[in-house]
Amino acid sequence: MERPLGIDMGEIALLGLEFYGRHGVRPEEGRLGARFVVDLWLKVPFEGRGDRLEETVDYAAVYALVEEVVRHRRFYLIEALADHLAEALLQAFPRLEGVRVRVHKPHAPIPGVFRDVYAETEKLRS
Repeated sequence: MERPLGIDMGEIALLGLEFYGRHGVRPEEGRLGARFVVDLWLKVPFEGRGDRLEETVDYAAVYALVEEVVRHRRFYLIEALADHLAEALLQAFPRLEGVRVRVHKPHAPIPGVFRDVYAETEKLRS
């Protein structure tokens, strides 16, 4: 979908949203849960560089949607969680032109030393 000329696109980032969730393939992950971290990059039109909430996306509402999904839904794969979040954000916020979602699972049950595991997806409004 092409944008009309004269409308600038911008990006809003919400980084490091932390929630306790019960995602994972192993039964103990569903039973015990763990900490998950979500990073979001939201593509929105910056029409005339306005200064009203109606001209952008309400960050508090975005946070609430992500919190609801991560805390109260169960996904076996963080890839599925990231994909679901991207779809839900595009559906809930019509002003979004696109979204990139990264879900970190810093305490993934992997034998060995590692810093982070994450899955990332990017979706554009069609």
